[in-house]
Amino acid sequence: MAENKELAGKVAIVTGAGRNIGRAIALALARAGASVVVNVRSNQTEGDAVVGEIQAAGSKAVAVLGDIGDEKTAGVLAETALKRFGRIDILVNNAALRREKPIADMSYAEWREVMNVILDGTFHCVHACLPALKKNGGSIINIGGMSAHIGSKDRAHVIAAKAALVGFSRALAHDLASDKITANCVVPGAIDTTRPASAQKPARHLTHGTITGERGKAEDVAAMVRYLCGPGGRYVTGQTIHVSGGAYLGS
Repeated sequence: MAENKELAGKVAIVTGAGRNIGRAIALALARAGASVVVNVRSNQTEGDAVVGEIQAAGSKAVAVLGDIGDEKTAGVLAETALKRFGRIDILVNNAALRREKPIADMSYAEWREVMNVILDGTFHCVHACLPALKKNGGSIINIGGMSAHIGSKDRAHVIAAKAALVGFSRALAHDLASDKITANCVVPGAIDTTRPASAQKPARHLTHGTITGERGKAEDVAAMVRYLCGPGGRYVTGQTIHVSGGAYLGS
């Protein structure tokens, strides 16, 4: 049976889409029929690889290199979507930095580096895409983090930024409801993703087990994003939705 193409004719921008959850989201939206602007911060090879996967599956995509902490990058993403595909319907703010450092040793520059990508970058992208999103009654998905709800050691900057995305999503839902734009925060938790060999497993993975007995996959998060961007998700807005196998039970 042919896969449902509920997003046919739609155009999506996914930040931080070169690997893991961002890549899975870009591929899921493309499988649903959307054309995708794939943003990567610095690894053009990863971006091109995702574009190649999307094109091989019969959809359209283009890779855009740039740090969304720089306001200019957000403008380039929006301009590229409009020039290549003519519209913007979906914005997925996934790009993030996941640094670890004790608060006593953290400099303000290190604090700002993380906040600039996770929170300020999301603001930049929303601002850049809003005029086009308003024309089509689009969807904004901000990707949160479970640590913002349960806490975690040595991640004060990441937790603060991810927690702010929850409030920002609710504010956007109110501000943009009259434009038929939905805004939600999808929170992955207990998801197995590829990490550098030197990176430690997040503390929450050791203290918060799933009730399903299994770790999730990036595709599980992508499936929720796809649903929220499709016709079945149009009555869902301002929500914080956890995709964690029950590792966190709450709002």
